[in-house]
Amino acid sequence: MGFEDRGYHRPTGFRSFSFFPPVIKYLLIINVAVFFIQFLLSNINFGGIPGWYILNRYFALNPITGVDIVGNPYNFQIWQLITYQFMHSTSSIWHIAMNMFILWMFGMEIENRWGSKKFLLFYLLGGIGAGILQISLSPVFTDGLAVTIGASGAVYAVMVAFAMFFPDRNIYLYFLLPIKAKYFIALWVLIDFFAIGSVSPTAHLAHVGGAITGFLFILLDRRYNFNVEGWFSSIKDYTSDKKDQPKFRQSFRKPTSANDIQEAKFYDLNSSNKKSDEIDQDEIDRILDKISQSGYQNLTAREKKILFEASKKE
Repeated sequence: MGFEDRGYHRPTGFRSFSFFPPVIKYLLIINVAVFFIQFLLSNINFGGIPGWYILNRYFALNPITGVDIVGNPYNFQIWQLITYQFMHSTSSIWHIAMNMFILWMFGMEIENRWGSKKFLLFYLLGGIGAGILQISLSPVFTDGLAVTIGASGAVYAVMVAFAMFFPDRNIYLYFLLPIKAKYFIALWVLIDFFAIGSVSPTAHLAHVGGAITGFLFILLDRRYNFNVEGWFSSIKDYTSDKKDQPKFRQSFRKPTSANDIQEAKFYDLNSSNKKSDEIDQDEIDRILDKISQSGYQNLTAREKKILFEASKKE
């Protein structure tokens, strides 16, 4: 039984299935664009320093300890947990072609099911989890440390998601032999697990890390039903409020004591007896103190209008 058979939350608002949903489409475009940049810089030097070395030093996932191929200490930076996911080996097109094809094949159904924001968060977290496991355990399992590039860790997270949602879906090996998704993807993960520590240019730890991250995310999501759309909306509303509040305070704030805080008096902006250019500064100060005490969102509509009218005079 798959997760789709257990009453799992399915987002609303989808009119039809998309074979190239937005996040998948833009991930393909960005990865190909970065690959093209890497290819262009692979044979260009900057002051005697190869372009590929500069890219790897600042954007590939560097080990935390050790020295690189020219004897410099590795340059690990926190943002590399994101940027390394969009880089691929330029020695062969096979690396990026396989990752992008698998991302599209397994990811389009997940994005259609979850929605774009949730899928993007899941994808990036899969790559981050893969990167953390790679740089944490590589010194334990391997003798030769190296930078890590590729979307494989995030792709493995997507594969695991597909296997958990559609375990009995047939996948055709070499386009001929049908194998259920739960067996096919489990076999891939096991192969990487047993290959950890072997002499190979493949980051097996990152693959396993991505698979584990994807598995844990879905288990937690099944229990708590992550409302990623709501998170994004809350962040947007919070930042919008923060932008509005300083504008009024910087324009009109005068030093007042806490004892002066009180509710703003009734003020009719449309009254013919008192025009907007006669707005009392003390009243504005009271409103600003109210913002300081309880936040802009707790102002009445009339108080907000007073501030708006006053702001036009500045």
